[in-house]
Amino acid sequence: MIVSPGTKVNLKNYDPTYTGKFKKDEARAYLAESIEQLTKFQDMLYAQNIYALLIIFQALDAAGKDSTIKHVMSGINPQGCQVFSFKQPSAEELDHDYLWRSFKALPERGRIGIFNRSYYEEVLVVRVHPELLTKQQLPPSAIGKHIWKQRFEEINNFEKYLVNNGVHVLKFFLHVSKAEQKKRFLDRINRPEKNWKFSISDAHERSHWNAYMKAYEDAITHTSTPWAPWYIIPADHKWFTRLAVSYFIDQKIRSLDLAYPKVKPDHLQQLQAAKVMLEKED
Repeated sequence: MIVSPGTKVNLKNYDPTYTGKFKKDEARAYLAESIEQLTKFQDMLYAQNIYALLIIFQALDAAGKDSTIKHVMSGINPQGCQVFSFKQPSAEELDHDYLWRSFKALPERGRIGIFNRSYYEEVLVVRVHPELLTKQQLPPSAIGKHIWKQRFEEINNFEKYLVNNGVHVLKFFLHVSKAEQKKRFLDRINRPEKNWKFSISDAHERSHWNAYMKAYEDAITHTSTPWAPWYIIPADHKWFTRLAVSYFIDQKIRSLDLAYPKVKPDHLQQLQAAKVMLEKED
């Protein structure tokens, strides 16, 4: 499911219904174990205060981004985690470069940052709807056929900069089928408690399905790098999506060789002195 750098991606080669050899109940047990491990390592990440982890979720509507974040991060201490959902850019954001609002939302050292959509919208939604470029007030020299290649290069350089400075980047594309998206849209329409999650614009965007598939293929092909590779996660079965995402997060955070800070000798002496004082109290 990891996209090796240099791979030309064709999403037809990735099965959104894939669940491997896992059964639903078995996957839930593994997920619970993974959440427990993530809780432990997140505490170390926070205490060590050297690295940060940026987790990016990209997908078409109804692929399960919200529920995946909710379930996989359920054991995380809120002090060490922050979630940002990027909507349509505001007037202030449009007056800055397209990475500005993401840069402001980067996680601090010791924290896990989650982007529900991200700067990749600038090579996805904007590419499918190029009329959005006119709102970005770009200089004429920045607009042309070269713009997407240029943005891929800028994004790669941005992520390389982050990794070089201790902000590790995990990128997940939740790959849902067109049939499953339709099923989930109808579910949102038919269930009153889910009506708020659906708007007519969702149906309109669905009409651009093929354009989005091509945009995702091109973006993933050009931005899956050794320092920030893409993971294509089957998303037709939410229980498997959550399991796969939690597994890759667990693998990544383990690779950081985290540990609690070592206490210096003088601090240990202070701790012992404090212990003696406390034990003498009535």
